Amino acid sequence: MPVIQRDDATLHYETFGEGFPVLTFAPAGLQSVIAVWGEPSAPIDPTEELSEGYRVIAMDQRNAGGRSHGPISADDGWDTYTLDHLAVLDALGIDQCHLYGQCIGGSFILNLIKHAPERVASAVLAQPIGRVAPELPPRTERFNNWAAALCDHDEATEAVLDAFYRNLYAPGFAYAVDRDFVSQCATPSLVLAGNDAAHPRPISVELAERLPNARFIEEWKEGDALAAARAAVRGFFAEHTPQGQ
Repeated sequence: MPVIQRDDATLHYETFGEGFPVLTFAPAGLQSVIAVWGEPSAPIDPTEELSEGYRVIAMDQRNAGGRSHGPISADDGWDTYTLDHLAVLDALGIDQCHLYGQCIGGSFILNLIKHAPERVASAVLAQPIGRVAPELPPRTERFNNWAAALCDHDEATEAVLDAFYRNLYAPGFAYAVDRDFVSQCATPSLVLAGNDAAHPRPISVELAERLPNARFIEEWKEGDALAAARAAVRGFFAEHTPQGQ
């Protein structure tokens, strides 16, 4: 079982195929684990679709119900995850990669680009999360279900969990970054539209409009549209893979 240590956290990852690296972030919110790839909720499975020609890296996010674990504090937030992601890249000796993320993976991608833009050749954001309403709602059922599974985390008191929830979701929009950052983010990006409450279409549209080097795909989850989106993702990464890689 390939794992790395970052401070007090253990991070589990798996690799598929060979070639220029693609770091992936599975959907399912805070329960983002490798096993979600390949489920119906992930119409495009990069571990399968891209493993011919690319070195695809998938990982269990910390405390997501998989094999990655770490302590939880009131100071944790998007940067906690980004440091995990960079630690995996460092451990694998990867200086630059593509990113593919669905759902919460969109916010993971944007924050990684914010902190280490030189590490990212291009990025695909599939139905990114975000909030259209200005105010932070009460803790969601999905968040509470995730929190209820933290049986071995005595440090995860209600006060800590409330702070963690605010750190992640209070900012609104795309959560991890603000509109000013997005408008100045030069990383080539492909946005696959969201279409439900957790992945609002207006967030996808605004991201695609604000990102200076973005392309946008409206329909991508079924039938001919899905086949076309799969081809578009492969073509997009091929276009932005550095020469000689």
